[in-house]
Amino acid sequence: MKKIILFCLLLTTIMSYSQKTVPNKRLHNLKGTSVNISDEISKDKITILSFWATWCVPCLNELDAINDVYDEWQEETNVELIAISTDDSRSQKRVKALANGKAWDYKILLDKNQELQRALNINTVPELLVVKNNKIIYRHSGYSPGFEDELYEIIKKNVD
Repeated sequence: MKKIILFCLLLTTIMSYSQKTVPNKRLHNLKGTSVNISDEISKDKITILSFWATWCVPCLNELDAINDVYDEWQEETNVELIAISTDDSRSQKRVKALANGKAWDYKILLDKNQELQRALNINTVPELLVVKNNKIIYRHSGYSPGFEDELYEIIKKNVD
């Protein structure tokens, strides 16, 4: 019996790590409107989902670095980036001011109860997903300077 339970737990763990599509969860935009993530992800182009938090310095560095080249990326590949804040209720009020102050050109969404974060088994930020036709084609945790160049190559390789 112990072996069966262990096998079921192992199978559940493996299945949670192998999430291949973005689940349909409700998030909020900066105006407070509730939106479905599946409606926000572009069907006809590559979408980057960047999970971040206001207190996470590597997250801010990654989003700033991508912002520096984002216009060029959009021109060449038509990619879209959605920055999904995973801030808790205490720090959520800082998201809008920070995003406006940074002049990020991204769509900003709030994962208020971290439901999407949990559904995708994201345990740390920054976490970045590249999505095409609602399928996750690339996943990356952490940030180091220059990563945006690697990311751009992945995007170019997957553009139709």
